[in-house]
Amino acid sequence: MKTAIKWSSLLLLLGFFTSVTAQKFNVYEGSLNFLKDQKTLNVIYLYEDMSVGDFDKEQDYIDKKVKEMNDDEAGKGDSWAKKWVADRNERFEPKFEELINEYLEGKIKVSNKDAAAYTLVLKTTHTEPGFNVGVWRRPAHINVEAWFVDTKDNSKVAAKAKMEKVPGQDAWGFDFDTGYRLQESYAKCGKEIGKYIMKKVL
Repeated sequence: MKTAIKWSSLLLLLGFFTSVTAQKFNVYEGSLNFLKDQKTLNVIYLYEDMSVGDFDKEQDYIDKKVKEMNDDEAGKGDSWAKKWVADRNERFEPKFEELINEYLEGKIKVSNKDAAAYTLVLKTTHTEPGFNVGVWRRPAHINVEAWFVDTKDNSKVAAKAKMEKVPGQDAWGFDFDTGYRLQESYAKCGKEIGKYIMKKVL
């Protein structure tokens, strides 16, 4: 119960910060130098209070999509809503970890299964799903806050960083699936954080 309360408090704090630097991984408070002595890094993902597209509240976006799809075909919207959430665990998070670990070159292992001394809290504050209807397309993008905290006491924040408008798309234009486009946003996010740590810290 205490752990849940601690993470909830951190979530509230994260809600006060927004990204201002497009794509660039910007450490705006603290330092990542503590990572020099680490071999593992835990990661957790937060999506609460996320805005989506033109909607300030994710649930409003979901409700609209579900109604439109169900009106078109019974049950289609309900299936979409389940996939919208499932993609986080099945596609976005694994892709983020794959790319950050690739660019860290084995020097630090990032996983949501490791009992590491520090935890990367990756909170998505905004999602733009984008679209691709052949002739017309708009890339997806995400805004994220990345806080590095003490795993045992997450009120101890070692560093705060952010990224805005992290793009997600297929270079050849075959990104018709929303989940695929967003998967590529998280891949880009992992890549940029890994590159930053390798260049600036390790």
